[in-house]
Amino acid sequence: MTTVRLRHLARVNPLTPAFDRLSDDDELTFLPMEAVWPGSRLDISRSRRKASVATGYTRFQDGDVLVPKITPTFEASRAVLISGLLGGVGAGTTELHVLRAESQIDARFLLYVVNTHSFLKVGEAEMYGVAGQQRVPDSFLRDLPVELPPLEEQRRIADFLYAETARIDALVAKRSEMSDLLALKRERVIELALGLEHDSHIHDMVPLKYLVAGITVGIVITPAKWYVESGGTPALRGLNVRSGAIDSRDLVRISDEGDAENVKSRLKAGDVVVVRTGQAGAAAVVPPYLAGANCIDLILVRPGRNMAPKYLEYVLNSQYAQAHVSEHAVGSIQAHFNIGSMKKIPIPSLPLVRQEEIVKLLDERVAALDALQDKLQRQGRVLAERRQALITAAVTGQFDVSTASGRNVTEGITA
Repeated sequence: MTTVRLRHLARVNPLTPAFDRLSDDDELTFLPMEAVWPGSRLDISRSRRKASVATGYTRFQDGDVLVPKITPTFEASRAVLISGLLGGVGAGTTELHVLRAESQIDARFLLYVVNTHSFLKVGEAEMYGVAGQQRVPDSFLRDLPVELPPLEEQRRIADFLYAETARIDALVAKRSEMSDLLALKRERVIELALGLEHDSHIHDMVPLKYLVAGITVGIVITPAKWYVESGGTPALRGLNVRSGAIDSRDLVRISDEGDAENVKSRLKAGDVVVVRTGQAGAAAVVPPYLAGANCIDLILVRPGRNMAPKYLEYVLNSQYAQAHVSEHAVGSIQAHFNIGSMKKIPIPSLPLVRQEEIVKLLDERVAALDALQDKLQRQGRVLAERRQALITAAVTGQFDVSTASGRNVTEGITA
């Protein structure tokens, strides 16, 4: 097996003469980044006129290998071998590198090369740019050393990996279906317990503002002017809040002066914070360790003596409340939910003791479903790791594919 630089085996980001030969009115396939997924998840259904993508887009053709260049898509191993394009030609996001195999390398083998563990790890180390916007340079691809078996062996390896990875992918897809069903069951359990199923409410519904001690909003006017590197007061933002959970990593800190000028948004244990922008409507109870922290661009609900915080969290994260948020959120790029709409959400009016009974029941049932969900997600991660290990071992010649089987990659993975 010889080692050859990729630039001698494939053209990196080449010109696409087939694109140039199209007329301005010809339709071709268009690929935004969200459509670029390996296997059956690849979406080539979108199309655009050539004139609308003539500048500012990446061009490619059937048989090209497309490699995402930007984090975290690159690390997610979302390279694809493209085929079935409208007219054999496509255009898409500029966040793609294009590899066009030449005579010494099979395009399918090339696809597996850029899915090996070593390729992804070295590529990650070669990224440049600011955090969150780092990209793999095309020089990394051009200089990539490829262990190159004879063409016939490349094809055997590609055939073997196609069959074995398809089997693993089917297992992953099955677990994804099970995960979706569990999520639906979880929502159903919550809505039944809350009496909110199918919008047929069995309780009196009262606007939220009449059931809680107060509703306010976090710092919204130039919060960055209060940011400090150390000291000061931690502050929650929307990215720290998920449905039913708070992630205290990456908290910003504001100065003591900023905290003093924004006392109304200072948090207490048991408050419920709700995301306004982005994942609008996601709600979580503030834990004791964040008492005294502040918050930025979040809706802050103070439950008061007659509202159980966890009960309110369950209600606000229910499909019923999320539908209300979606209906009243504004913004074409990022959904934005305002405090006025939050105050008007109709909430079941129940005695505190009944709220606490519902919370106890839901905590038990939801915990059991969440444990199953965690198990499925762990199994999915293990399958993905073993898929990549199989590809790496086959491409680098660690075993003979003509006599090997990848069936042991799923050993220990059970439903």
